[in-house]
Amino acid sequence: MDSVTQAALGAAVAGLVSGKRCSPKVLLAGAALGTLPDLDVLIDYGDPVANTVNHRGFSHSLFVLPWLGAVIAWCWWRWRRQWPLWQVMTLVISVLVTHPLLDAMTVYGTKLFWPLEVPSVAVASLFIIDPLYTVPLLVSVAVALIWRHRGAKVCGIGLLVAMAYLVSSVYQLEKIEARVASQTQGTDLAGKPYIIMPTPFNTVLWRVVVVGETQYWEGLASRLDKDKQIDWVTQPRGQWLLADSETLADLRAFSRDFIRFESRNGQQIVTDLRFGVANYQPFQFLLAEQNAEGQWQPVTPKQLEPGPLRDSALPSLWQRLLGDQSIDARLCRQPCQGNLVDSTQSISLNAIP
Repeated sequence: MDSVTQAALGAAVAGLVSGKRCSPKVLLAGAALGTLPDLDVLIDYGDPVANTVNHRGFSHSLFVLPWLGAVIAWCWWRWRRQWPLWQVMTLVISVLVTHPLLDAMTVYGTKLFWPLEVPSVAVASLFIIDPLYTVPLLVSVAVALIWRHRGAKVCGIGLLVAMAYLVSSVYQLEKIEARVASQTQGTDLAGKPYIIMPTPFNTVLWRVVVVGETQYWEGLASRLDKDKQIDWVTQPRGQWLLADSETLADLRAFSRDFIRFESRNGQQIVTDLRFGVANYQPFQFLLAEQNAEGQWQPVTPKQLEPGPLRDSALPSLWQRLLGDQSIDARLCRQPCQGNLVDSTQSISLNAIP
């Protein structure tokens, strides 16, 4: 999640655990601790792909943070000795651990069990920025700063409201999953890997991506749709023109192989399909180029500009959220360039044999 949300969560957790000792200093310390795990973004792993796949790694591990929290709490306690050690330990560890647990609710994924070789946890029920989750936490912290003698209670209420919204997001995700499973059953999409994720800033409108060997399908589903039929936009998935490299293997693992390949003007581009909308793609990487003889050669990975975000994008998303399915193709279509043939077409599952 974004830094504002993590700071608000950390402050609210600190306020709750501190009880009668809740104060502006405690809330500020909680906010600072709540953003601490994300300092791993300052580490340069050598290239943009490595930086991307290693984010939310060791600094988000449930095997690391409790020990780090214990050390920080002990140092804090030795310095001040105003609180019982158990309470300082509980506060610091709780703030640190809730950070990766919240991150795990997004589609990016979080390596909760680093260094074990297990997949990142990615529930994908929350967008990375969701005001409906964040605002109750911000309000509770703001009130706690003013109403100090009831600060812990107010923070607890804010956390309860935020938790209720988080639980509701999982419920909404399950409803969309059931809808997708029902509509793909008995079609060419049945059995193919798919992923469902919320669109920006809400848990009402969801984006679905289904991948095949040579193409992928993308659709939108709103909880407010009157017509429950999902209209799919199909795109060529492209192919990688070289032998798989360690960089590509890492990117495949990170994206769970929800990627597409494009040749653009002598450049080989790999895009993570889990992120972006329309032609705005924030996770696309240049991995190979053609030399003067026309041969493909790997290059130092470079993260490309995500593309223009049209002024109409957010209004269109809001329009689609309310159930206007006529704009699905406009929101899903991503322009193919270079050597790829644009075979975009809007299809209904009823048309799939």
